[in-house]
Amino acid sequence: QPRVALSSGMRPTTALGQYLRARRELVRPEDVGLAKFGRRRVPGLRREELATLAGISSDYYLRLEQGRDHHPSAQVIDALARALKLDEHATAHLNALSHPAAAQRRLEKPEQAPTSIKQLIACWSNTPAFVQGRYMDILAANALALALSPVFSPGVNLVRATFLDPEVRRFVGDWEAVAHTVVARLRALAGPDVEDPRLAALVAELSVRSDRFRRLWARHDIEPVAIPTRAFNHALVGLIELRADQLAIAGTERQLLIVYHAKAGSPSERALCLLAGMAAGNPR
Repeated sequence: QPRVALSSGMRPTTALGQYLRARRELVRPEDVGLAKFGRRRVPGLRREELATLAGISSDYYLRLEQGRDHHPSAQVIDALARALKLDEHATAHLNALSHPAAAQRRLEKPEQAPTSIKQLIACWSNTPAFVQGRYMDILAANALALALSPVFSPGVNLVRATFLDPEVRRFVGDWEAVAHTVVARLRALAGPDVEDPRLAALVAELSVRSDRFRRLWARHDIEPVAIPTRAFNHALVGLIELRADQLAIAGTERQLLIVYHAKAGSPSERALCLLAGMAAGNPR
């Protein structure tokens, strides 16, 4: 059984340093114009190389990565983001980690979807929709979402299901892409709130039970937006390609309304219509 370090970024004193190290190890020297001579003891950039690219001293960068300096200036963060070639979402995450006091408070009560949202999606007979919580738990779903897949049932955790439920590998069209996105979205939803015990427990469980999860989590990728189009291999109506849109739910802490829809006039729209009829007990 592999040892689990909540390495993955669970302690506020090291979250910034762990993120910097993870991203540094993913940047190849040739990607930033550095010559690659001989064998390198570490993957990616060396600390001193990243420090030089960012225009800071090697000693100061070492303090950041080791968690001995927690409040770098905005200029230093921007310089590191450029040197690491971070996109806008990853840069925002780096900024959030550099200001841990700004982390949102942890939830004390179990998450619940707003009653009004439950009532709203229940009326959508032709549109699969569900509410996702900040840990990627399904908090509510309408009949068509349930007909699309049991993985959208309230109480299911999408991260856990992705890595531990073999049916998900059969159901989704590109499991590797989905797995990468699920982990990166969990990072984005967690944000800088690295003390969250519920998140720590979920990461610890999956790190032990899934090698693939552990490797993806260690990358510290950030992806706040869902895969725009998903392919589902449905047992009754065949392949369905659906676009996913996510809407933040006002008045909640990072809850999202996920809505699927098919391209007008497409085979997927016809398949979805057929599935809707089945879900309503009136096959069309």
